[in-house]
Amino acid sequence: MKIKQVLLTVCALLFFATSYAQEPAKSADVILKAATKQAAKEKKKVFVIFHASWCGWCHKLDTAMNDASCKKLFNDNYVTCHLTVLENDKNKALENPGAMDYLKENGGDQQGIPFWLVLDQDGKVLADSQIRPDGAPLTTPGQNIGYPGSTEEIAAFQKVLRKTSKLTEAQLSLIGERFSALKGK
Repeated sequence: MKIKQVLLTVCALLFFATSYAQEPAKSADVILKAATKQAAKEKKKVFVIFHASWCGWCHKLDTAMNDASCKKLFNDNYVTCHLTVLENDKNKALENPGAMDYLKENGGDQQGIPFWLVLDQDGKVLADSQIRPDGAPLTTPGQNIGYPGSTEEIAAFQKVLRKTSKLTEAQLSLIGERFSALKGK
């Protein structure tokens, strides 16, 4: 009798695990609407990260932003969401429908990943991960920062954060120190 119960339990667990694993990825629209709704409620901006499972720099960006020295600073100012793009054939199901179109619409389809955007509570793009000459509009193509690791990239990243958050200069400096920790690696 106990063997039947164990087998039934194992079968039930396998059924639920496989049905969960087969759940389709949420659309970019659903993710962005939820993020902007939360940002409006919490009076924050939205930090959108385009990434893929195979992307080492994407993982480094997440690791740095979630590091104990930075996590609260980002969480206090941004609702962070991820849109999966450019997956390999094996992981195509992980891609968020509409994410690649949104990436292209915002000039990131030729930039590589990670690529990120900062949105206001209404979904308007305030900044992106491209370095441009001062005063150049967002429509002017620039060079993707991706993971801000060089001195120039960190300064540009801090400039975006300064413009789109309430972070103090001391807090921006802490973020810069954390991101520069990967220089030369």
